[in-house]
Amino acid sequence: MLAGVGVAAAQPAGGGGGAGGSGAPAAAPGDAALKIAQSAFDEGQVAFLSGDFDKAADNFKKAYDARPFPQFLYNIAASYHRKGKAKSDPDAYDKAVTYYKRYLDEDKNAQDRDKVEKAISVLEGEAKRLRATPTPGGGSGSSAPPAAPSKEVEQLGEAGIRGLMVIESSPQGATIYLDGKDKGPFGTTPWSGTVQGEHTISVEKRGYKIAEKRIAADPSKLTVLSFVIAEEDYLGWLEIKSNVPGADIFLDDKAVGAIGKTPYSGNFKPGKHTVWVSADGYDEYQQQIEVIAGEAAEVNAALKGSPVGYLNLRGPGIEDSKIYVDDQILCERGPCRKPVKEGEHTIVIRRPGYKPYIRRMEIQAKTETSIKVDLSPEPGRADAIVTYVISAGFLGGGIYLGMQSSKLHDDIQKQIDSGMPPPDQNDPRFQRGKIYAIAADAAFGLAAITALTAVYYTFREKGAPSAATIDVRAVALTPEIGPGYAGLGLEVHW
Repeated sequence: MLAGVGVAAAQPAGGGGGAGGSGAPAAAPGDAALKIAQSAFDEGQVAFLSGDFDKAADNFKKAYDARPFPQFLYNIAASYHRKGKAKSDPDAYDKAVTYYKRYLDEDKNAQDRDKVEKAISVLEGEAKRLRATPTPGGGSGSSAPPAAPSKEVEQLGEAGIRGLMVIESSPQGATIYLDGKDKGPFGTTPWSGTVQGEHTISVEKRGYKIAEKRIAADPSKLTVLSFVIAEEDYLGWLEIKSNVPGADIFLDDKAVGAIGKTPYSGNFKPGKHTVWVSADGYDEYQQQIEVIAGEAAEVNAALKGSPVGYLNLRGPGIEDSKIYVDDQILCERGPCRKPVKEGEHTIVIRRPGYKPYIRRMEIQAKTETSIKVDLSPEPGRADAIVTYVISAGFLGGGIYLGMQSSKLHDDIQKQIDSGMPPPDQNDPRFQRGKIYAIAADAAFGLAAITALTAVYYTFREKGAPSAATIDVRAVALTPEIGPGYAGLGLEVHW
């Protein structure tokens, strides 16, 4: 079993997984005590799966005596828990409670503390219930079937045993990385706890070569992952820090991509190197540094700038839209997720043929503002065009009637100027001229009124404005390392 590499992921009482760890020190590679613990654990696992819970508990006790990992106490408790449930045995429940409590006492950082405490409360109540109301199956000398567990016990689910991974190195004190250095340190050897899934585990120590192994999760094994790391006298040690944790680090060639995030440390080849440190919202930091074999160098990047929040713009038709922040193009087209410095900004989203969306809003640091925009189509101006045509018709009619009135006036004036007797006052041309003149004035008035109406139709706001649904969430990912677990904690505020 020692040669196998696996990962154990425990299921605490009541169901539910999660990382759980131990503060107990791991043994040195090849430690005989760890081999004894490994053998006892394997025998306990076989007994547990076969339903011999007393034998399983005894073997987990042997494993704990050899190496006092709190997970072994949990497995002892789980064994008695299953025995109590299978036989309605209050004494078994009492033992389960005792070992669950010891597990919580020894693992101060137990991630399943709330579930285990609930199991303790339920099992204490179940033991009292069984003693107050003896069942045919409650004694050791009865062949009658045991009483059914209470509803509360059933709701806890099936207690399962917990596996364990031990990561150690020679020499100890090496930094552990999980799936690359870009995620930051995972822990320090010796380390014990649980990890789920397939991972690449690597360890590194100043002055030693980095070593790594690929492991695949096994939810029920005790696994020892040992590293023997060789010295690297010809390498130098470089530590890179910044006043903004989690800043991206680039070394020598930015096109290669970030080598990790601050804080960062590792062995590097001697010589001159260029280091860039950058974070959203801050000016990039650059430094030339020389790494000397066998010596340590340090980069302390003082980033200047201000924190940022993120704008996440989406919605139907966003791929045809341009997004502006304070009159500057943020994205040529959507969807768009970009950092924006904290403070008040004007957000404008424009799409041809649609009404723009304009919003003044406050962007806060370490938040993501999600805007799902629904742009309204720009309404047609057919009514304005028709009104312009009518206005032009009235204007044309007014001009025609005015010309007819002027023509009659000119004819009469020409006759008078030629010396002919003045026309008779009853000449119908006088009446027609007046009618034409009045009609022309009326047409001009109607043309002016309809023209003003057309202008109003042209510039009036028509239809519903563009709108958006806005969500603001604060998301903080912070590294968390305990004596038996490590990873990222997710905190979300709505």
